[in-house]
Amino acid sequence: MDWLGHLRTVNHHRRLVRRACFRVGLYWQGLTHDLSKYSPVEFLVGARYFQGDHSPNEAERLEKGYSAAWLHHKGRNKHHLEYWIDYSPAGDHALCGCRMPERYVVESFCDRVAASKVYLGERYTDASAWEYYRHSQDHYLLHPETRALLEALLITLRDQGEEAAYRHAREALGKKR
Repeated sequence: MDWLGHLRTVNHHRRLVRRACFRVGLYWQGLTHDLSKYSPVEFLVGARYFQGDHSPNEAERLEKGYSAAWLHHKGRNKHHLEYWIDYSPAGDHALCGCRMPERYVVESFCDRVAASKVYLGERYTDASAWEYYRHSQDHYLLHPETRALLEALLITLRDQGEEAAYRHAREALGKKR
């Protein structure tokens, strides 16, 4: 169990997300991002399965067949696309991705970039968050408008760099700077 390593990783991640959120004008979201990671159900699992180069939830999932920490986390943090999955209003009992408000899509973008920086360290490039997303994009249940904005932000980061991506995020939020 490496509670100190996990604590440092969580704090580093939150610091990066906070800076990114502040750059786009999401001050409250920057301050409150991922606070549930300090709850016992998430923190103790994170400390137990800590490796430092990827999410401890993956290790818990491999051992148990599910991750209690992840189920807790995604249900309390609106920047995760899984928070926005519900049954289709068409009444066909199919699951669908609901449209995420732009502020949560932008926070999700900031979260993905920060996680890439934390887990990749010196191997991080502006393409890293896009590459991680691209490996799973086919199975994500996302509303088309949510997908379009998230992908546009990730591609802007990949192709034009951070400043252009944050400018695009501010524009999506209707904020000037």
